[in-house]
Amino acid sequence: MPTAIAVTSADLVLPPTDHQTPTAALLHAPEDQPLDAAITDMSVLLEQHGYVVALYPASLPAAHERRLYTIRAVLESDRIALLKLDLPPLGVAVLARQLRQLSICDFGAGIVACAARLLSHYVHAGALLGSVARLDRIPVSLKTHAKSWMPGSQFGVLANPRPQLIRIGGGELSGPEYATQLVLARGQLESEWVTGTLAPAWHVQHIHETPLPADSARWWGTGRLIEFAAFLADISVLYQLVSSVRREVCTWCGIQLIGDRCGFCSAPLTAASSRTGAPRALTAGP
Repeated sequence: MPTAIAVTSADLVLPPTDHQTPTAALLHAPEDQPLDAAITDMSVLLEQHGYVVALYPASLPAAHERRLYTIRAVLESDRIALLKLDLPPLGVAVLARQLRQLSICDFGAGIVACAARLLSHYVHAGALLGSVARLDRIPVSLKTHAKSWMPGSQFGVLANPRPQLIRIGGGELSGPEYATQLVLARGQLESEWVTGTLAPAWHVQHIHETPLPADSARWWGTGRLIEFAAFLADISVLYQLVSSVRREVCTWCGIQLIGDRCGFCSAPLTAASSRTGAPRALTAGP
């Protein structure tokens, strides 16, 4: 059975790219499910799939994050990977779907978990905002804050892979230099800038729309937004990226990994292993 991919909100489960891509399991918030039931559900996942890779945004409420660690502690399992992602909600959803695609390939659970860090460098996640007055996850200058109060002002913001902020009509967002598809989710903002300007400038091959994740307005500081994420959709490209990285064995838990840190126990590679080198994509970041 493929490694189970789990997320913390139903709106982080994007439609599958094909009939083979499995869905993701849902790890409910404490107020939505008793602890005993959550433990039982996780036990079933482990029994059916062997390993669980759970992705959750860094903006997840503290109580929900504690629930995840409590479940793992109660089960005393080293087969549950908890991956906190510093991505906007739609970016998390895109990455979760990519791992769902990879889960049916011939990769072990450790490789799938570590692939999240690798592939995150290829997700261009951002939003078109009607205001940046309450945006606190991207650096915003005082001058830009002041301009956000001007009627009709709109801003293009890139949160990943490198933060960037522009005023619409006064610059361009840096996009990917390779073929991507784009998913967008509309909030309370009317604009065709994403589909009419950004997508052509980024040479996007296909555009998909999805409902706005519930946490997006809080993440971006406003409900007047259109969130978007450009991503690699071709499973053969994803497979080649992951396959091209040197594989190591975690000296702590013994699982196979790529990169410089285990996705399950978070142990770093030893100094000797680190000297083997890894693709620049694994270490380059904001």
